[in-house]
Amino acid sequence: MAFPDVTPFPDTPTGSIGNAFYFVVLVAAGATFLLLLLRLKSYRLILIFTGFALTVVSFTLSTLYLSAALLLLNTSSLEAPLLGSALIACLVCYAVFREQRKFLNSIVVFLGGATGAFLGWIIPTLSAILILCFMAAYDIFTVYYGPVGKIAREGIERFSGLVFSFEDFQMGLGDLTFYSMLSCHMLFNLGAFSCIASIIGILAGCLLSFKTLERRGIFPGLPFPVSLGLLFGFLVSLI
Repeated sequence: MAFPDVTPFPDTPTGSIGNAFYFVVLVAAGATFLLLLLRLKSYRLILIFTGFALTVVSFTLSTLYLSAALLLLNTSSLEAPLLGSALIACLVCYAVFREQRKFLNSIVVFLGGATGAFLGWIIPTLSAILILCFMAAYDIFTVYYGPVGKIAREGIERFSGLVFSFEDFQMGLGDLTFYSMLSCHMLFNLGAFSCIASIIGILAGCLLSFKTLERRGIFPGLPFPVSLGLLFGFLVSLI
């Protein structure tokens, strides 16, 4: 079963930097576009964009995972993954356009985890490390000076399908995706113990972020979890 390349450059030192910049540019462009829609008060267009994006992603990921599951079971079927994926995509589309917030929270968690697991498996190690580091650095900039911070202050409630919400707390789909990418890359490349250590690091980083968030009101979700997750995971791999 062949999977598409998600990094345009080879996993060399120079190519890995290019891959990291590529991810930052994609995320920055997407956030800027969403901020523009928010500033134009195009709330219906925001809903359509969110619904389209989540539906496409859920269909694509469901097809990949269901096809992989059937291969593991030594079952070859084209129709079953497509039908299952279409059903899942329809449920996601319904939840977005009906604004079923509790259901959307579950979708954000599952899509973030599934996307991150796929990226953690398919992206080579050097590129994965640099992507995580570059995204953590960009997260600091964009939350305080860039489009993500402006969206958070001006209308985060308009993006329920892209944000996990609990009471007054919000965490972006991107944060969950990169947490999952980090831990799953550790699992696939360095083993279960490094994966567990990275998860502990991510949780410790999230706790630090939450404590800081209580004082500041807004705080980037990637720097602490990514830093501690990478540190703990690689330290355990050396034992």
